[in-house]
Amino acid sequence: MAGTGFLGIIVIGLLAFLGSTQAQLQMNFYAKSCPKAEKIVSDYVKEHIPNAPSLAATFIRMHFHDCFVRGCDASVLLNSTSGQSPEKNAVPNQTLRGFDFIDRVKSLVEAACPAIVSCADILTLIARDSIVTIGGPFWRVPTGRRDGVVSNVTEANNNIPGPFSNFTTLLRLFNNQGLNTTDLVLLSGAHTIGLAHCPAFSRRLYNSTGPGGVDPTLDSEYAANLKANKCKTPNDNTTKSEMDPGSRNTFDLSYYTLLTKRRGLFQSDAALTTDSTSLALINQLLSSPLSFFYAEFSKSMEKMGRINVKTGSEGEIRKQCAFVNS
Repeated sequence: MAGTGFLGIIVIGLLAFLGSTQAQLQMNFYAKSCPKAEKIVSDYVKEHIPNAPSLAATFIRMHFHDCFVRGCDASVLLNSTSGQSPEKNAVPNQTLRGFDFIDRVKSLVEAACPAIVSCADILTLIARDSIVTIGGPFWRVPTGRRDGVVSNVTEANNNIPGPFSNFTTLLRLFNNQGLNTTDLVLLSGAHTIGLAHCPAFSRRLYNSTGPGGVDPTLDSEYAANLKANKCKTPNDNTTKSEMDPGSRNTFDLSYYTLLTKRRGLFQSDAALTTDSTSLALINQLLSSPLSFFYAEFSKSMEKMGRINVKTGSEGEIRKQCAFVNS
């Protein structure tokens, strides 16, 4: 009994600690210290994203990749730290772009409030505001994150779900971050916008087990179109293809419709239909109003944005997002 009581004290203490760290992530965290911070971010996004709407997909992907490695701490933005190769160099991150956009926003915020607003919060806000600007869902972004000081290429390669992952691997990587099957399906819905480079899916066209090397789980007509018009050779490393053809700048349900027609571009997209729970959620989304998807997606985005955040005295507030403070 004494052992059980001691364990209970540990659990209560742990819960209190978790509660205290979460309490420091709050809506309008900068209301007093930098009251115009969120407006500065939003105004810049609203001015520039309409001229480059494809960046919306880039920023939500960057936010996702950031949160899956050491939590949402802007470690994905860092150049080399302590001689280590950074997350930017990891295979999933080599096609990320828009770092200069983030640097410009950071400089505007720094001009208003030096050393107050973290790059982690700026990235999180840019991701949300970019999606809203192209007509997608709004979600709450509680702030108060602090910036990490470590960025490691190996951790990124090991923790970020890849386009060739099967369902078991996807769910394990999501579970590692405190996310579940529902979050996996909903967050994958961000593939309704954006582009993918051929190496992310060309093995489904040339190096699989079906006739002509085509993945048998991929619709044959869709595969033929991709081979004829997009990735014309197995070695094409530069051509891009829409994740959601015909709707790549619209945040809608057509991505899920394509999954049910075996037209998901990535192996990881197709994998969502191989699990009964995941498939049931896809069908529920498709039989519900778009507003239902938006509401559920928003919940998962806010949940993801809380992964292993650094608050209080942890980490630092970087002066420049690509470099730890000297």
